[in-house]
Amino acid sequence: MRTRLTGLIRGALERAAGRGQLGPAQASDLPDPTVESPRERGHGDLATNVAMVLARTARMAPARIAELLLENIEDPARLIESTEIAGPGFINFTLSAEAWRRRLAEILEAGESFGRIEAGKRRRVHVEFVSANPTGPLHVGHGRGAATGDALARVLEAAGHEVEREYYVNDAGRQLTLLGASIYARYLALCGRPSELPEDGYPGAYIDELAAELFEEFGAEWAGREGGEAVEFFAARGGERLLERIKRDLERFGVSFDRFTSERELRESGAVEAAMEELRRGGHVFDQDGAVWFRSTAFGDDKDRPLVKSNSELTYFAGDVAYHRDKLQRGHDLIIDVWGADHHGYVKRVESSLRALGADAGAFAVVLVQMVNLTRDGEPVRMGKRSGEFVSLAEVIDEVGPDLARFFFLMRRSDAQLDFDLELARRQTAENPVYYVQYAHTRIAGIFREAGARDIKVPAVGEAALARLGNDAEVELIKALDDFPSVVAGAAETFEPHRIVFYVQRLAGEFHRFYAGNRCVSDDAELTGARLLLSSAVKQVLGAGLTMVGVSAPERM
Repeated sequence: MRTRLTGLIRGALERAAGRGQLGPAQASDLPDPTVESPRERGHGDLATNVAMVLARTARMAPARIAELLLENIEDPARLIESTEIAGPGFINFTLSAEAWRRRLAEILEAGESFGRIEAGKRRRVHVEFVSANPTGPLHVGHGRGAATGDALARVLEAAGHEVEREYYVNDAGRQLTLLGASIYARYLALCGRPSELPEDGYPGAYIDELAAELFEEFGAEWAGREGGEAVEFFAARGGERLLERIKRDLERFGVSFDRFTSERELRESGAVEAAMEELRRGGHVFDQDGAVWFRSTAFGDDKDRPLVKSNSELTYFAGDVAYHRDKLQRGHDLIIDVWGADHHGYVKRVESSLRALGADAGAFAVVLVQMVNLTRDGEPVRMGKRSGEFVSLAEVIDEVGPDLARFFFLMRRSDAQLDFDLELARRQTAENPVYYVQYAHTRIAGIFREAGARDIKVPAVGEAALARLGNDAEVELIKALDDFPSVVAGAAETFEPHRIVFYVQRLAGEFHRFYAGNRCVSDDAELTGARLLLSSAVKQVLGAGLTMVGVSAPERM
């Protein structure tokens, strides 16, 4: 409806300018009208500030411009019921109940495709997320990144883009060496040869479990091997097994990937050297003090970044350059990385490397995910992967289930800290936002079971079948339904999947309010049919919204 009203306003602007009513403003000076929902319901359905935007160019008072626009609006479809000029020049529009009923018919006829939009330009989008080192189980912070990345990918697909999901396996470097040394120390203890964990090693109980598994498989075979060889062996085997656990946890969480890329394999393929050579050919690399540097300051970074240290060791950044070059070479139009917020200082250097490799400005984006404060009835739950005292994603799924976990992870902007209360997530009451939304869906399913038990048929969609709809609660529901495509478009444009969660909470609230004062199945056959159609549309959109963030839409609870 916003699009249609915007069209009417644009036409009125053009007619007023063409008639010379807007002073010196010409057709080329006309702003693109913005139409928004007013903050207060009593101010109509939609509003525009275009009169104020145009005032300086037209050299006229905004209120006068607003009057002229309303005089020039042509509305043959009877979209508008009434108008009001408010404040310094806002125009508030109340749309007709007839127009809202027509919109409901369109929503019902669109079916499951409603809310899925055609992007102005279909893009090939790469989304990399989670990418946790295979040195331990996923914790709740990884869970929030997984929920964010997966929901973002789903939203982008709903907005008409082609999306590839990828997990970058950091299976090279010091972390894997520490993992191998930690497992080896525990393995030696099982062989009767007590050994201390290395400094900065991993002390978690999962290390003991891995050591026990490998001892059971290989016995004491590795007890007498050279330390370096043994550490490399246990690093490889431990990393593989932890990655399998990570994959299982993600599968339980409803998250899948199109591709897993190994950092070790990328390095062994020569991709890092090839990336550095390409940068060198472009004049973006220089040698200094025995090290190799990327000239990232040329692209706005605050300092140049090392690719190879003075001891000939590759930096992590060198691997990241090669990996992002690989993404670019696969033909992606947009590369999105979902990172923990502690990586915010890394954004500019990776963006600079992509620009140096030929990527267009705007071809790279990072979604930062803040930490999760896990609580139980308001009391903090201790976390800390390095000390071995952390709550794993698997434990959270075991306690509250994947639906509740995913929904809670998406209840705030990803770059804002999140308080996740396990006890609240377990409660099946209206204060639990997941239950509140899912219950709206199951409540509608119950309405249709009641109608079926009374042998009441849902009428075919049409103006006559919807003619009885028009009270405030019904219209508010249709207005909320109408917002869904614009919410999806906004979430895709800003990379903010939490907008979908906010939206389904709002829609569920509108339905619960409607249901409290309006009987859906009654002896009034025409009104029952109309309200069943309205309820069907709400159920359809709630289900689509929940699915878009990876949460189920149950028929019964």
